[in-house]
Amino acid sequence: MRSDTAIVGVLSLALAACGAGTKAASVGTAPVQARVVTIAASRVPDLVELYGTVEADRTATVSSRVMATVTAVRVKAGDRVSAGQVLVEIDPTTAQGQEAQARGALAQGNAALVLAERNLERFRALAAKGAASALELDLATMQYEQAKGAVTQGEGAVEAAASVARESRVVAPFDGWVRARLVEAGDLAAPGRPLVTVESAAGRRLVVAVPESILLGGTLRTGARVGVRIDALDGAAEMPGTVAEVTPGADPGSHTFTVKVEIDGSVPSGVAGRARLAVGSRTAITVPRAAVLASGGLDLVVVRDAEGRSRSRAVTLGSPLDGDMVEILSGVTVGDQLAVGLASVPADGTPLEVHS
Repeated sequence: MRSDTAIVGVLSLALAACGAGTKAASVGTAPVQARVVTIAASRVPDLVELYGTVEADRTATVSSRVMATVTAVRVKAGDRVSAGQVLVEIDPTTAQGQEAQARGALAQGNAALVLAERNLERFRALAAKGAASALELDLATMQYEQAKGAVTQGEGAVEAAASVARESRVVAPFDGWVRARLVEAGDLAAPGRPLVTVESAAGRRLVVAVPESILLGGTLRTGARVGVRIDALDGAAEMPGTVAEVTPGADPGSHTFTVKVEIDGSVPSGVAGRARLAVGSRTAITVPRAAVLASGGLDLVVVRDAEGRSRSRAVTLGSPLDGDMVEILSGVTVGDQLAVGLASVPADGTPLEVHS
C-alpha cells in the first residue's frame, strides 16, 4: 500500500512540474528585449457616450392636391431618384376638365373686356362733344374696370387649375432614395394623402438625446465637433461629426434635449449610433497601445520586476483614446515598468532586457 502511495506522489509531482513549466521560465531561459516605459498618471478627457439614431438630412412625404385614381406608381422602395423624376401618375381627367372650364371663363372675360373698352372709348368721345353726361361716362368706366378685374380673376383661376393638373404627375422634390411606397395603382389619391416617402441621398444626421446637465453646462453648442461611431459598422474608425441643431427646450418627461449631429460619412438612415462627447478631464493610467497583448481572450501586459524579469498581468481596458495610447482601469499601478512592442507574452520569470 505504501509503495502505491509513493508512486502516486511521484506522478503528481511530475505533473505539477510539467504544468509549472508552462507558466514560468526555467533556469537559463534566453532573455527577451523590449522597450520599457514607466507608468505615470496623466489627464485624459472625460468622455460621455450619447446613443441615437441616424436620419437623412432631408426627408419628404410627397402627396397631391388632386382627388382621383392612381393610374401608375413608377418607383419602389430603394430606388434612386432624381429631382423632377415622375414617381406617381394620377388620372388627369378631372383636373384637365377644371382647367378647361377656367380657360373658357377667361375667354369670356377677355371678350367682355374688349366690349367694355370700346364702349368706354365711345362715351369719352361723346362726352367730349357734350353729347353724354358725366354719369354715363362713369358707368362706362366702371364696366371697363369690372371687365379688367374679371380677366385678372380668370387668369388666376387658369393658373390654379393648371397647377392642380400638373400634380397629376407627382415628381421627386430632390435627388435621393425612395424610402417607402405608400400607394398602388387603383388607390384613390386625395389632397394630403401620403403617396411616396423620399429621403436625400447625401447628408446624414445622428439624432441623440442629451441630458440637461451636459447641455446647460455649456459643453455642447452648435458647431461643436464630436466623434461618432455606428454600431453596425463594427471595427470602423470613428467618424467626425458637427453639432448642427439643438432644440431650445428640454423634454419634460426625460429632461433631455434633442441634438442633431451632422455626420461626415455615408451611413444608412435608421441605424443606431453613438456620439462621444468630452465633458471635462480626469486622472487615469494610460499606456502605449503596443504594450497590450491579447492572449486566450484576455488583455495582458508584461511588467519588468525589480529583478529584471518579466511578469504578465491581466488588465482591464478603459475607453479608447486618441492617438496610440490606451487607458488601463486595473491590473497595473503607477511606477510599474511596462514592456512595449513584444510580439507575444513571454513566460513569467524570463529575463527582460531594456532595448532603447
